[in-house]
Amino acid sequence: MTDLDSQVGIGVYSTAHSGIGGRIRDSPEDFKVTEVLSDAAQKAIAAGGSYAVYVLKKRGIDTNHALSDLRRRRGVRLKALGLKDASAVTAQFVCSTGGKAMQDYSSEKYSVELVGHAKRPLSKRDMVANRFTVRIRDSGDVSAFSEYDRILNFYGYQRFGSKRPITHLVGRAIIHRDFEQAVRLLSSADGTERPDYARCLESMPPWMDIERAVLSRMVQGDDALAALRAAPVSMRRFYVQAYQSYIFNCSLSLAFSGGEDLFSARDGDVCFDSRGDIGKHVKGVDQRLAVPFVGYAYYKKTRFDQYISRVLEQEEVKPGDFFIREMDEASSEGGFRQAAVRCSDCSVRGDVAEFTLSRGSFATMVLREMIKPADPAAAGF
Repeated sequence: MTDLDSQVGIGVYSTAHSGIGGRIRDSPEDFKVTEVLSDAAQKAIAAGGSYAVYVLKKRGIDTNHALSDLRRRRGVRLKALGLKDASAVTAQFVCSTGGKAMQDYSSEKYSVELVGHAKRPLSKRDMVANRFTVRIRDSGDVSAFSEYDRILNFYGYQRFGSKRPITHLVGRAIIHRDFEQAVRLLSSADGTERPDYARCLESMPPWMDIERAVLSRMVQGDDALAALRAAPVSMRRFYVQAYQSYIFNCSLSLAFSGGEDLFSARDGDVCFDSRGDIGKHVKGVDQRLAVPFVGYAYYKKTRFDQYISRVLEQEEVKPGDFFIREMDEASSEGGFRQAAVRCSDCSVRGDVAEFTLSRGSFATMVLREMIKPADPAAAGF
């Protein structure tokens, strides 16, 4: 495994293929993503209603910054069904939370086009999949890889920050109630000693807007907990969720190394059905094996508890720690996540791979198994 794999809890490859090599994302056009709505959501938009639905197309900007810029320029608050990063060309659905529909709008990095109305705001459950079109440059035969049904559902590098994977470390510090350490990590320091926050703020680039907001509060004399609240609520939750993702990756790696079958369910397992609802395994029904995602309501009665408990012991964390009295808005009850990627409609045209993944799965984890990169960052991950 690479250093980056180890840092984010990924300890195994689950496919036998030796890897085609190559690299991705030489340009955003090399990595295209389109959201897929459920049939019910498409019918709801066709039927009309009072909530405007738009397609947000973007390049070179992430979802949060695009919507923040739109709110600043047009005074319209839109909600995304999923988050897309900056290093791709993406098309995703966003929805109004009330008020009159705005006219179509475009800027240098994104555009917003009205596509219909619905009787209720769309939610992330209405987005069932993402369709990916990825060019893999300077690789071997892309069609030589065929093990799309043998890929574990790890959280991808971008969940943690592939250039500087610290979001889970910030989350770990929050769970340990070491808020000073969380701020130190956000300051770009190594976290071993208290930095000069004023100097860090002065040297921090403008695009690190969240980190700058936190450090500004420290420079003004706030304590670390108050400074962290300068970050949006969504980011405070994201830090904790990134740490949960790290624990999930570590647990999945241990389970696979321990010989667990992660690609089929058996009696007693918890599974997702075709609608995404959770329940016990039923023989003969289309279900997908689920693994617990640890939070304060962690469900222990699965065959994966031995692996999860080992990781929690190493991390010196208990499920109850995810109820954060000091920062209740970032508390997380946990839940379940599919053990394996559900990859469909796979095809290859020359050096371009196309596939569809269910909501929440990372294309980079499919591409990691295909390419087997020696240096994920250098390979465009």
